[in-house]
Amino acid sequence: MGKVVFLYRSLAYRNAAADMLRKARKLPRGAERSAARRYARALRDLAQTEAWLEGRLAEQARPQRRTRMVASG
Repeated sequence: MGKVVFLYRSLAYRNAAADMLRKARKLPRGAERSAARRYARALRDLAQTEAWLEGRLAEQARPQRRTRMVASG
């Protein structure tokens, strides 16, 4: 179930970024347009970071074997 929630969240970030870029293209050049483009870029980067984090967490969730150190005497 967690992967489905992640997929929807990631798609939501990507769709929001695409919508913001569309709005930014309609604006005249200036500070407001630049801010909208930066916001869209941040949303896109967030979607990529979320994907990276999700992959890293899935790998770390596996149980790891503990190795014992044996002292030689």
